Amino acid sequence: MTAYLIRRVFISLIVILGISLLTFVMTHWIAPNPGRAVLGLKASPAAVAAWNRAHGYDNPVWAQYWGYLWKLLHGNLGYSYKLNQSVASLIAENAPHSLWLSGSSVVLSILIAIPLGIFQAVKRNSVADQTATAVAFTAYSMPQNFLGILLIGWLAITWHIFPAEASQSEKIIPYILAWRANFLPIATLTITAVAGYSRYQRSAALDSLAQEYIRLARAKGLTERAVLFRHLTRNAILPMVTLIGLSIPVLLGGNLIVEDLFNSHGLGLLFFNSLSNEDFPTVIALTLIAGIATVVGNFVADVALTVADPRIRIS
Repeated sequence: MTAYLIRRVFISLIVILGISLLTFVMTHWIAPNPGRAVLGLKASPAAVAAWNRAHGYDNPVWAQYWGYLWKLLHGNLGYSYKLNQSVASLIAENAPHSLWLSGSSVVLSILIAIPLGIFQAVKRNSVADQTATAVAFTAYSMPQNFLGILLIGWLAITWHIFPAEASQSEKIIPYILAWRANFLPIATLTITAVAGYSRYQRSAALDSLAQEYIRLARAKGLTERAVLFRHLTRNAILPMVTLIGLSIPVLLGGNLIVEDLFNSHGLGLLFFNSLSNEDFPTVIALTLIAGIATVVGNFVADVALTVADPRIRIS
């Protein structure tokens, strides 16, 4: 197990290093002359040259990349000259809101999708299974912005049950407590996640139902409830661990759409606004964080799956 963890950590670090190199290249590609981008078109060439020299942009490329890595290791993600604030502080202010939306939707979708997928597998080809399949395919193929607009139209405008806009509190505790205001964005993320997770869980459960150990458990005289909970569910949910880890970038992308649609404070809205305002240091930093989060999510999923199923270490 130790050797497996060391190998996975080493691979993850190499991938993160590659992501940092890509973001560094993107930075120079988007803004080849940072001084001009910051000071504006009316700045004199001397002022631009002085700014680039003061910030190390006149050094060789390899030295600039080393300085970029050194700053990242010390938590320096750059500076937003558009907002006159460090990118790290911007992320610290907005990350809790995104984590709450994503975390809530992930927990709810897992609690719904796992029993739903197993139920569909057990009731395969029944009316309930076909109905759930049709609903899942419809929700999965529906763009999140369109689904969110439908929920706003039905639950906010027509029936006046929930507000059309998410909580505008910048503090995380009041934001969490405003559950009615955040119901629609969380519901939008959860519905699309359940649609994907339940289909995957149904396939995994069907594969498990065809295994010998299920037939053996039934032959021993175990009740159907015991077969489902002791044998089927335990093995059928293992693939879900990997799927959840792989879905982290999808959740981040969903947050971008949902936070913009419901005007919710978070990293998604910050990314959208930074892209619209050409705040490239913030855009690059958020891209780097998304890449690192994807690597970390895959690492955690691999480790969790290995702990749950030791046979994976051997292979």
